[in-house]
Amino acid sequence: MRLNRRAVHKWRQLGIPTAGSMKIKILLCCCIALTLVVLAGRASSFMGWTGHPDSSYRLSSPRGRYAIVMNTWKRYDLLKQSIAHYVSCPRLESIHIVWSEPEPPSESLKRYLNRVAQSNSGDGHSVELKFDINTEDSLNNRFKEIKDLNTDAVFSIDDDVIFPCSSVELAFSVWQSAPETMVGFVPRVHWVDESKGKDHYAYGGWWSVWWTGTYSMVLSKAAFFHKKYFSLYTNEMPASIREYVTKNRNCEDIAMSFLVANATGAPPIWVKGKIFEIGSTGISSLGGHSKRRTECVNRFVTVFGGMPLVSTSVKAIDSRSVWFW
Repeated sequence: MRLNRRAVHKWRQLGIPTAGSMKIKILLCCCIALTLVVLAGRASSFMGWTGHPDSSYRLSSPRGRYAIVMNTWKRYDLLKQSIAHYVSCPRLESIHIVWSEPEPPSESLKRYLNRVAQSNSGDGHSVELKFDINTEDSLNNRFKEIKDLNTDAVFSIDDDVIFPCSSVELAFSVWQSAPETMVGFVPRVHWVDESKGKDHYAYGGWWSVWWTGTYSMVLSKAAFFHKKYFSLYTNEMPASIREYVTKNRNCEDIAMSFLVANATGAPPIWVKGKIFEIGSTGISSLGGHSKRRTECVNRFVTVFGGMPLVSTSVKAIDSRSVWFW
């Protein structure tokens, strides 16, 4: 019995420092893990990437800021809501409202929007607000050349679509790395419809993009592009395409995608971003929408003399906000 007690006592003595060292190791591991978490949270600022661009980004050069060109039509509440949101985005220079209604905007509406723009502008920077009045009601109006644009970058947006400023800023940064192409949030795809011949194409919406993992267009309802494409669309693109858009009240976004792809020979860039649609459902929810869009694609292929759209599977994401990318 005495030998057994001595053995037990000896093993207890040996176990005490072992348990103590284990506790120390666990404590050290916890400290290291906590340090890594803190460093990971600050790594973006160490590398010059912050959630809110600092004053060094607020450049006066044409490439340092962007303008919003917003299409609207008799949805004043949505227009007010969208303007109130976007004027707070850090690198926004100006907002141009594409107005195609029979009557000009009321003085009360202009006063309200200007007051919102002045009060909500971020970083003490005053966002310029302008109405671009059109006498003709045409979807081509959203791509008319704007003579007094002070920025190279244009963010084309509908009045019923809202993206967080952080997403818009990310897309703008992506566009700065590829200013000749379109950079946007709403991808679409085309493919050869072999059942109708090797020269016949089909248009695919979001579910086609999801299923195939590819896209060849980003819609101008939420996309960045260079302001020079306004001039090309209005003055260089075949007039028959603009006439088709006016007559059918559809496919101006596909026409712009064709124009940019034809000029660059490159695909667009899809940026992942959370979209908030604050309006009612649009024409895309109507029956026969895909069929009409397919007709647009094939008509434009004929006019352009070939298919300029380039497919890709590349997607830009903000790696700071996701664990896996």
